[in-house]
Amino acid sequence: MAHSAITVRDGFVDFPYHGETYQTYYKVFGDLEKRTRTPVVVLHGGPGLSHDYVLPLADLAEQGYPVIFYDQIGNARSTHLPDKPPTFWTIDLFLDELENLLKHFRIQDEYHIVGHSWGGMMSPEFVVRRHPPGLRRLVISDSPASIALWAESAKELVSKFSDEVKEAFKKGFEDRERYWKARLEVYAVHGCRVKPFPKELEYSLLLIYGENADRTVDKAPILDEWTIVDRLHQVDVPTLVINGRYDIAQDFTTKPFADNIPGAKWITFENSSHTPFWEERDRYMKVIGEFLG
Repeated sequence: MAHSAITVRDGFVDFPYHGETYQTYYKVFGDLEKRTRTPVVVLHGGPGLSHDYVLPLADLAEQGYPVIFYDQIGNARSTHLPDKPPTFWTIDLFLDELENLLKHFRIQDEYHIVGHSWGGMMSPEFVVRRHPPGLRRLVISDSPASIALWAESAKELVSKFSDEVKEAFKKGFEDRERYWKARLEVYAVHGCRVKPFPKELEYSLLLIYGENADRTVDKAPILDEWTIVDRLHQVDVPTLVINGRYDIAQDFTTKPFADNIPGAKWITFENSSHTPFWEERDRYMKVIGEFLG
């Protein structure tokens, strides 16, 4: 979809944290000052990716929603911190960065969040830990409710591929090129079924799987043993849960959100995998726009 009439601006927000100041890169579609609808903040996946692959959500600006994307700290265009110890990287760090961004744009009193994959794990944590009074609606897209469910799903799906793919997954980064090739084979079925594979998605993934990738965030123990299942009843904002029929986030990984968040709605996109905003783009924007409206 063309965005020719939509204003676009990008830049950096100072993020003070524990006595140091870092930079968060952002990109805004639409006019925040003259807005007629509530702004949407998009949380990308990973941890360790970038906003590039979720850029189709800029289509929401055509419906009048200003849309804010950003690269989380440690990733892409934001400050890289390869010398920080693993303990530096916590969920609360990313929640502090999000709160800082909301205050910078002066939207902390009214906004929506769309979180994809890790972003959809981080966003209910934001609700439960910070009780943000300005959050109006939440979209959890293609996310598991625990890391154990995610691992179980991924293992099951990969087991149906060739021995070559299974062996490459087993060895992982010991043979990066082979692992990347195997990942793409699995992603073509369960990650993004669009052909050709979107270059924005490839760019974001190469931030982890590329030859000279900074894997500081990806390797950090942010989600070790993570689960939010037993706290989902505390999510007190209207919530839409989304996944795809062929998603790595299979139904059993997303079902706890629908079952335990009071009043949550759940939609499965039948012709999509992990990125329905690419695979069924027009319908995805219609569904999201109607829910936010």
